[in-house]
Amino acid sequence: MEPALIGTRLASAAIGPLLKKLLVSDGPGAGLTGGARAVRLSSLVSFRGEKRTLTEKDVRKLAAALVERSGGAPGETPFPADETEAVVHTLGTTLLALGDLDMDDVQAVRLGHHALARRLRAAAPAPDGLSTDSVLYLESMTEWACLHVLEFFTQRSTFVARSLVEQTRGQAELIAKVDALLTGTATTTAQDAAFERRYLAHLAKKHGSLTIYGIDLHHSAKEWPLDVAYLSLEAAGPAAEPTTPAPVRQELAKTHLRADHALARHDKVLLRGLAGSGKTTLVQWLTVSAASDDRADGMAYLYGRIPFVLPLRTLTRHGERLPGPDRFLSAAGCPLTAPEGWADRVLAAGRGLVLVDGIDEIPESERGRAREWLRDLLSAYEGNRWLVTARPTAVGNDWLARDGFTDLALSPMSRAEVATFVHRWHRAAGPEAEPYEQQLLDALRTTEHVAQLATNPLMCGLVCALHLDRRGYLPRGRKALYESALSMLLSRRDRERGMANPYGIDLDAAPQIQLVQRLAYWLTRNGRLQMDRAHAESVIAEAVPAMVEASAYAPDRVFAHLLHRSGLLREPTADTIDFVHRTFQDYLAAKALVDHWDIGVLIQHATDDTWEDVIRMAVGHARPHECAEILRELLKAADAAEDRRDQLRLLILAATALNHATEVTPEVREQVLARAAELVPPRTADEARELATVGRMVLDLLPGPEGLGEEEALMAVTTATHIPSDAAIPYLARFARGSTLRVRSQLVWGWQRFDALAYAEAVIAVIDPADLHFTVLHDDQAAELVRLGIAPDRLEIGPGVSAEALRDLLAACDPHMLFLTRGDDDPDLTALAGLTRLDTLSLDLPYAHYWRVSDLPSEAPLRTLTFGSWPQEGIGALRSATALRHLTLWDAAPLTAQDWREATLLTQLRQLAVASVDLDTLPEEVVLPWVSELVISTHDAETTRFEKVVRAFPGLRELALFDAPGHHVDVASLARLEGLAELHADGLELTGTEHLAPTVRILT
Repeated sequence: MEPALIGTRLASAAIGPLLKKLLVSDGPGAGLTGGARAVRLSSLVSFRGEKRTLTEKDVRKLAAALVERSGGAPGETPFPADETEAVVHTLGTTLLALGDLDMDDVQAVRLGHHALARRLRAAAPAPDGLSTDSVLYLESMTEWACLHVLEFFTQRSTFVARSLVEQTRGQAELIAKVDALLTGTATTTAQDAAFERRYLAHLAKKHGSLTIYGIDLHHSAKEWPLDVAYLSLEAAGPAAEPTTPAPVRQELAKTHLRADHALARHDKVLLRGLAGSGKTTLVQWLTVSAASDDRADGMAYLYGRIPFVLPLRTLTRHGERLPGPDRFLSAAGCPLTAPEGWADRVLAAGRGLVLVDGIDEIPESERGRAREWLRDLLSAYEGNRWLVTARPTAVGNDWLARDGFTDLALSPMSRAEVATFVHRWHRAAGPEAEPYEQQLLDALRTTEHVAQLATNPLMCGLVCALHLDRRGYLPRGRKALYESALSMLLSRRDRERGMANPYGIDLDAAPQIQLVQRLAYWLTRNGRLQMDRAHAESVIAEAVPAMVEASAYAPDRVFAHLLHRSGLLREPTADTIDFVHRTFQDYLAAKALVDHWDIGVLIQHATDDTWEDVIRMAVGHARPHECAEILRELLKAADAAEDRRDQLRLLILAATALNHATEVTPEVREQVLARAAELVPPRTADEARELATVGRMVLDLLPGPEGLGEEEALMAVTTATHIPSDAAIPYLARFARGSTLRVRSQLVWGWQRFDALAYAEAVIAVIDPADLHFTVLHDDQAAELVRLGIAPDRLEIGPGVSAEALRDLLAACDPHMLFLTRGDDDPDLTALAGLTRLDTLSLDLPYAHYWRVSDLPSEAPLRTLTFGSWPQEGIGALRSATALRHLTLWDAAPLTAQDWREATLLTQLRQLAVASVDLDTLPEEVVLPWVSELVISTHDAETTRFEKVVRAFPGLRELALFDAPGHHVDVASLARLEGLAELHADGLELTGTEHLAPTVRILT
């Protein structure tokens, strides 16, 4: 039975008597003399207060009766039968949350049953591990219960006496709404639920496999299951320095995490990554994780989310207007037809997972329009999760900043990640590949030119395929790698394996490349990544007669052969074609441009980020005199550029293109390097990261440390730490002694990008650790700190550090400040017990519901504590931490009224940090006069309840507001805080400041 159809089993007469037991009976005339006072919900429920008639056990029995009556025929339930006990428990917990809502009956009626149901669900623990049917059932049952609760409120004499407006709505209107909802919306909801099951199954099948580039199609599968193939990479945001204020540091510390966990912490993410870095694979992984019942560890946060996969290259194939929700599925090529208004209902309920893939894959001129489209969606639909992907330079750093997006970048694959990828690849390739796995791992460890190629999943896959294909031999350089890959894909594999050719086409690699590059040329010239199949067929048909080897075959058969046998093309939909990866299109388009000698076209697009790889590869394809001309024209364009960013991009493009040149005269090479040297040292961190893309050759241009000021030294070190080559280690080691704190901080941050042992011996072993914040992301780093006897005072330990390594490291360090992230749902925190010096602790436990106060070190003088998961004993148990002065709760679940009451036990506190939404539940009777500093995260808050701040924190001297860029906040009511001395506003626009006392310092 569909969950929505339980309404036919629960008409008003059936559900009413059961739910009425939840509420205290209202005697005649009650409340007439106290009509001015609000009647709180906690006084109206039958399991609270003096008129208690039900216990918690009774409420759960009532929930069981409701569930039983909602069933149909024997054996027919609106959810899996084996989840009945869990559903009853969750429904009972939700009903009990009525007593925790901090509102009166009039406010509840004004909210309406939908909003009241949302408040109930927010106040109760989220359902864990239940199926979609069970969750939908609980949502429906909660809404119907709220309708009847509101009906009972309107019948109370106190309510009638106090609210003429609500009296006009009356009992009859509410009963009518109940029955209308039960009978009128059941069909729509049932259709939605049925469609969602089909849609999620379609997504799981469509995105549930990953292409293995280059694996022998005869002996191995072309695709392998995504859950086997997927390799989770790290994503990083800006690094914090030890001098960064604690609230900001705690936020920045969370911007280095597994990429597939980013949306667990940030509901809006802009993720940057180079070509082949795994952006689209991540989109597939998130989609399948949301669509499947069987989720990998750490992906439970996607439970109940409905994915919308929106590849921009598909949505704007013909320059069409970007779609609204009603066209999401059809525009993305989904063959299913949703019920009318379904997508709008999903997004309006905040259940969506919107995955916008490839901002860089649409022309630069269209990106502004894409941003406005995205902003319109964001303003219309709240509560959803949003991921936007792009190449690193596709959009500026502030492109989506004011919309609340967290900007992250995929990190290059570490040595451990490369080794894991190689192992999985060879396992998928079968027994034939097994003897070559260790040989390739050895080459990656000892041969630098091989290691430089394998920096992302795409290149790793090609390296593995070519290593196997050539029986252990690998070409040097990127151009040679692609040439070998094309030869392998287009001709050698089928021919050498004796594979049958269903299209009867026998062509060498050269004519096939000539044909396929025409398609790449058209796509690149027109700023597209897909083209209509009919147009692609016409391009091939026009070219075939002029090609001697191909002219013997019918053009349609040649096209079919290229599409199905080349390994380069695919059909995303029945009427479109594209390249299996953008990199192949760029490579072939560059070859076509050089063959046609369209140098004017190359230079014209030199400042377009979508052409960067095309231009670099064109230099690789060009003959010596052509190569020199392209490089000289890039330098001329840089001279003519008026914009500093364009000039920087052109000079760096020319320098990075040198790496691709087969032959270039010393004169031109020196000229390019001399111009690149003008950028050294870079002026900003953004320029430093861009300069690092030049690669290891930039190390010869970087100065210092002699003669450099602090800012210049910092920018030089920032550049070197972003160069993905261990060749940077000797340069960085020159700064390890005698540098300033900011430079040393950057050196420590850079450890994550290099071999742990080599970097530790050259840099970490000799650096002055005073005041440094050490970030330890894996066991190798932890082991090196222990081996070298380095005991940092400030430690940030990531989820990649095992429990054993954590114990060893903390035992050796006993830090003063610790930021600890654990990725388990039941983390082992016993390593904290032995700490004796810990002053500041941040516990980031995104997948654990609870942690235990008893795990905190009893001997440590803990003064500052931040956590996201809740203490199992409640926050009142923190009174045992007698030294605790600073408590941050803004990452924890929204505070309930009971949590606030427990906070009154923490009389040792002096600073408290909460989210603005937590002020909504602050009870009137709660006062914390000992708190002198309050920090409020106002992110996504429409209003901040400053009147509650004034009442509950009369001793406040400092107030800080964070995380709401561009928001307007009226602070006039703070004038009643007589002791307020400082008001900090980070990114806010304040109004009403003229009402504050002249002695209040306002810092923005």
